Amino acid sequence: MKDDERAIRELVDKWLAASKADDVETVLTLMADDVVFMVPGREPFGKEVFAANARAMKNVVVEGESEIRELQILGNWAWMRNQLKVTMTPPGGKPMRRSGYTLTILRKNPDGRWVIARDANLLTPE
Repeated sequence: MKDDERAIRELVDKWLAASKADDVETVLTLMADDVVFMVPGREPFGKEVFAANARAMKNVVVEGESEIRELQILGNWAWMRNQLKVTMTPPGGKPMRRSGYTLTILRKNPDGRWVIARDANLLTPE
């Protein structure tokens, strides 16, 4: 496995671990400042909206599984198709399970770190 591929796989693992630990600040470091997220049923949104939504989910237990199905690196850009399963459990509530695919575009920063630049999340309730 090449260094860039390893770094991208580690980014995905770090995102899942930080989400589980309710560590919003770490998750924010894994995305570009100009990131765009696309999810069904709403307008695309950026880092500020993502951060506000994540902070509003304080104390929600998040667990996820990721399986990268395709990963292509093209210089300082990469894309990945990922199968994702996420369970979110609010305090005292029932678990909500979602699964599906994501299509993610990543960019390598001048400092050598990979970050998420665009993400199309197609998860649906199980």
